[in-house]
Amino acid sequence: MSDLSQIRIVLADDQPIVRQGLQYIINAQPDMECVGEASNGNQALEVTLAQQPDMVLMDIQMPECSGLEATEQILRVLPDMKIVLLTTFDVQDYIKEGIRAGATGFLLKDADTQELLAGIRAVYKGEALYKTPLASKALAEALKRAEPSQPPHPTTYEMIEPLTDQELIVLQQMAYGKRNSEIALALHISHGTVKTHAHRIFQKLDVEDRTQAVVLAIRQGLVQ
Repeated sequence: MSDLSQIRIVLADDQPIVRQGLQYIINAQPDMECVGEASNGNQALEVTLAQQPDMVLMDIQMPECSGLEATEQILRVLPDMKIVLLTTFDVQDYIKEGIRAGATGFLLKDADTQELLAGIRAVYKGEALYKTPLASKALAEALKRAEPSQPPHPTTYEMIEPLTDQELIVLQQMAYGKRNSEIALALHISHGTVKTHAHRIFQKLDVEDRTQAVVLAIRQGLVQ
């Protein structure tokens, strides 16, 4: 059981200078402690299983085993582990895959110190880091650039009630980052109809807002 005053963190990044910088920042906080480091995904898995931290800050691009692969492996064993992906502007295409892997969110490596610390504390309290404007924009851009695949369809996820075809289409538009007015224009329906669909989507998925809906939809394969 962790000390309630300490957020125990494992750092995984293949660049020593990045790990050293993050460790210095984290250990300087009265409510945080770095309890382990890893330079690749395999080490991240080993250290996380050994230390049982509160969260892992995971670089996406690492040798031998990527951060995405390590995230999936860790969550198979420790499904409640909070994993935050560390990324840069040039790897936005990985964001959708990060969500599918089960990551709690992501932080930019060049974020300022206060943003980084606020993000760590938010995740520790149970929040997801996909709600910032930057995260939402990056997610939408990643989805827009994705190659077309099979049309959205419900999976084995047990919803309160299945989504209708129109609700799936609206949900896909949400995933692209479109506002209600833009969705209404694209689908040739009224703004009020879009709001009604959105409300029903939130109810059926048992989520509070569109960001939670999109993240869940990506993880369950409901949107492309």
